[in-house]
Amino acid sequence: MAKKKRVGLFQKSLNQIEYIGNKLPHPVTLFIILAFIVLVASAIVANTGVSVEHPGDPEQQITAKNLLNGEGIVYIFTSMVDNFIQFAPLGMVLVTMLGIGLAERTGLISAGLRAFVLSLPKSLITAGLVFAGIISSVATDAGYVVLPPLGAVLFAALGRHPLAGLAAAFAGVSGGFSANLVPTALEPMLGEMTIAAAAIKDGAYAESMNILMNYYFTIVSVFILTLIGTWVTEKIVEPRLGAYTGSYKEDANGLSGIEKKGLLYAGISAVLSVIAFAFLIVPENAPLRGEDGGIITSPFMSSLVPVIFILFFIPGVVYGIVTKTVKSDKDVANHLSDTMSSMGVFIILSFAAGQFVAYFNESNLGMLIGVYGAEFLETIKLTGIPLVLLFILIACFINIFIGSATAKWALMAPIFVPIMMELGYSPELTQMAYRIADSSTNIISPLMTYFALIIAYAQKYDKKMGIGTLIATMLPYSIFFLIGWTLLLIIWMLLGIDLGPASPIYYQP
Repeated sequence: MAKKKRVGLFQKSLNQIEYIGNKLPHPVTLFIILAFIVLVASAIVANTGVSVEHPGDPEQQITAKNLLNGEGIVYIFTSMVDNFIQFAPLGMVLVTMLGIGLAERTGLISAGLRAFVLSLPKSLITAGLVFAGIISSVATDAGYVVLPPLGAVLFAALGRHPLAGLAAAFAGVSGGFSANLVPTALEPMLGEMTIAAAAIKDGAYAESMNILMNYYFTIVSVFILTLIGTWVTEKIVEPRLGAYTGSYKEDANGLSGIEKKGLLYAGISAVLSVIAFAFLIVPENAPLRGEDGGIITSPFMSSLVPVIFILFFIPGVVYGIVTKTVKSDKDVANHLSDTMSSMGVFIILSFAAGQFVAYFNESNLGMLIGVYGAEFLETIKLTGIPLVLLFILIACFINIFIGSATAKWALMAPIFVPIMMELGYSPELTQMAYRIADSSTNIISPLMTYFALIIAYAQKYDKKMGIGTLIATMLPYSIFFLIGWTLLLIIWMLLGIDLGPASPIYYQP
């Protein structure tokens, strides 16, 4: 009788996480359920007569609004369309993705990433893969498709283990998703929800915020994560994998002549676009400067989404014309249409999340939870760095079960942003702490959208590759990214440096 294969504790834990995660409803369904819970909770809490002092006005009492009485039902029906249209990230993300999506579908972003990695000397291939993976978040999900298989091919061509190359690229793409040298679609996606959550407590403060609230920190993060990812690959992951003994072979294809020509002309168009924007910003009386002559509070800072759209759209069109992926205006329209088609799930999610967020705000439950939550944390004397660490750990845990960064933040922001503000910490800091937790644990979450795709790539080189093997390979990246990134945030807090333009660490009403 064959012996039953023993399953270790770690594998059992992974199996349990996968089982529980698979039982969770789709994020759209989850938000619909949460919206109904808010409606019921608003009626229950309103009938208890619970009230708290308004944090900004001690003479004003805040009570829960019953959304299931006559007035509340009228609100539900009359606000449904507005709740969807006014959902903070919807318009900003769709406009941003028109530009980024066109650049992706014409092949510009894929060619740019390959050109960068293939141009590096052998000694910098690992660092280059991690770095390229991190900055690939500018193209949202394109990095998942391009870089992991490219990393495997490059490592194999150099006589190194291909799975180490795949892991390095995956760590950069997914683990470093919240870091970049340029603004990405994640800035408006999370930033607008953070601003809306901050308005629950302080509308005036929310009006002063901007979507680049973490920009300084994310720039520095790119280089820190690149160093960490390179060290983990070469000192932990690659030695553990050992020499590659598989038979799968593949050549790393360079750029074709037409792709190189396309990149050249796209680069020239990007430079010309930047120069054109400079004329709108730099001169003293430029139209996009602020009334005080500055940049921080200016039309330019309020127009970052259109700027990002244009800076991707123009080079994308130029690259497409040169490489013949764009032969007429119809091709441009088709590429844009394909981009919007890929955003279908996000649009549906926006409808469901928009109802939940609106009900949560209208019911005053967010304000009540914020005040009571802050009082609880004050009671247990948990403030400062321990408080931030606790929040990061909570976000890490939730990320294992809910893969979508947008879905998680739509759920967490209305609760945690006001609580942290009540304790004196800025919404900008809370968002950055969330981004650290979310990115660091993406690479070990079986429910992350592209996890199965990475396994499929890996199985080319190891037929036995499964969820447990991939998580075991990626776990060192997750641990060291989380530790290193959190330490960077702690140092940032101690130094009191702004996280982005006009984005402080501490909240002052």
